[in-house]
Amino acid sequence: MAISPTQLSLKKLKDEGYLVAITEHWNPFARIRQDMFGFCDIMAIRDKEILFVQTTSATNANARIKKIANCEHVGIIRKSGIMIHVHGWHKNKSNRWECKVRDVS
Repeated sequence: MAISPTQLSLKKLKDEGYLVAITEHWNPFARIRQDMFGFCDIMAIRDKEILFVQTTSATNANARIKKIANCEHVGIIRKSGIMIHVHGWHKNKSNRWECKVRDVS
């Protein structure tokens, strides 16, 4: 994958009018990428909406949904009204990127 799912989702969200920020970071001590609250790769804001996005390949989307369901912080995030989406990216028959958005709020 020449372009990362995060970059694809950033472009998609910006095109939809969101202000976006990457919320995952590289932890050099643990040598892993760490997501905000354990699952949020991107935070997006538009009008009165706040959206947390976990972005991945389409084949990993179900695993990410399970990850979110098992996250200790997801309850309070949902109660706050913040929306949670999983973006699953794949290439279509025309070799163009497509995103399946799954709402897990």
